[in-house]
Amino acid sequence: MPSEKILKNKQQTVTEIADDMKNATTVVFVDARGLTVEEDTELRVALRKNDVKYKVRKNTLALRAAESLGYTGLEEYLKGPTTIACAGTYTDAAKVLSKYEKKFANLTIKGGILEGQAVDAKVVKQLADLPSREMLLARLMGALNSPVTKLAIAIKAIADKDAEGNDATESA
Repeated sequence: MPSEKILKNKQQTVTEIADDMKNATTVVFVDARGLTVEEDTELRVALRKNDVKYKVRKNTLALRAAESLGYTGLEEYLKGPTTIACAGTYTDAAKVLSKYEKKFANLTIKGGILEGQAVDAKVVKQLADLPSREMLLARLMGALNSPVTKLAIAIKAIADKDAEGNDATESA
């Protein structure tokens, strides 16, 4: 039977993992087995720049933390070496990890958690393909601005036509 100190450390780790998962909008599970030190460092720097927490965790402890939050269906993603990436946005972790999965042969996205639901690698990759928040806002502003611009052009055309008509009647 493990000592009380070991149990306390494991409970603390489960609490840390649960806090990371609870505070994250998106959680991604990755198999990074076989990355070189240089590749791992490059990946971690990119994730840090995007405010993504990225840690290797024991599967049993991660599963226990997920279950304490009511997340189910994660058993298949928490097999073998697992690194957990927790992000405050929907796309940051997915975008970075998807980019590096294409770049590094030894990096594999297993699945993740999105809004409290287990999702497979396909969904994570779909998240990576979504436009950024700034791009979506720009598209929205363009869509909202387009009718107003068209209305302004139509009003100006009517005003110009009326001005031409008034000039022609004043000359006659």
